[in-house]
Amino acid sequence: MTVETQLNEVDVQAVGALVAAVRENPAKAGTTWAAHVTWQGGFRSESKVRGFDPTPSDEPTALGGGDSAANPVEQLLGALGNCLAVGYAANATVAGIALDRLTVDVKGDVDLHVFLGLREGHAGFDSITATVRIESTAPRADLEALHAKVTGSSPVGHTLVSAVPVTIELV
Repeated sequence: MTVETQLNEVDVQAVGALVAAVRENPAKAGTTWAAHVTWQGGFRSESKVRGFDPTPSDEPTALGGGDSAANPVEQLLGALGNCLAVGYAANATVAGIALDRLTVDVKGDVDLHVFLGLREGHAGFDSITATVRIESTAPRADLEALHAKVTGSSPVGHTLVSAVPVTIELV
């Protein structure tokens, strides 16, 4: 289905132009994303992405921080929720599904033993759960198909569920 009218505030023409460009030249699908992080003192830092204002980070007071901003694990949960929201908006629009409201609640469990140096092992999330709520007049079957499409194509979701090589170099 091709959507040519405005729906869900998604720029259908821009997305369509990207799809066409990648179909014409598959090399255009390869992208590189980057962030520059600067330590601000204590447990505060900020990440700078493209030309946007820096995003601050801090730890809660219980973890020794000043609780002035979301901490890195909260930002990771937010990144997953934001990626899913983009996926729902884009795929709903392409399918002609009007979204009246969309929320994504993301939570995860981290055991702090390894982070605190009290044990060896896995320092990351033990599990992450995302709960998606969609208000739409679309039939339930269409929303379930949308859900399957989004969960099957979320870059952040796939990154979290797959073993991704990470290299951290000290220069």
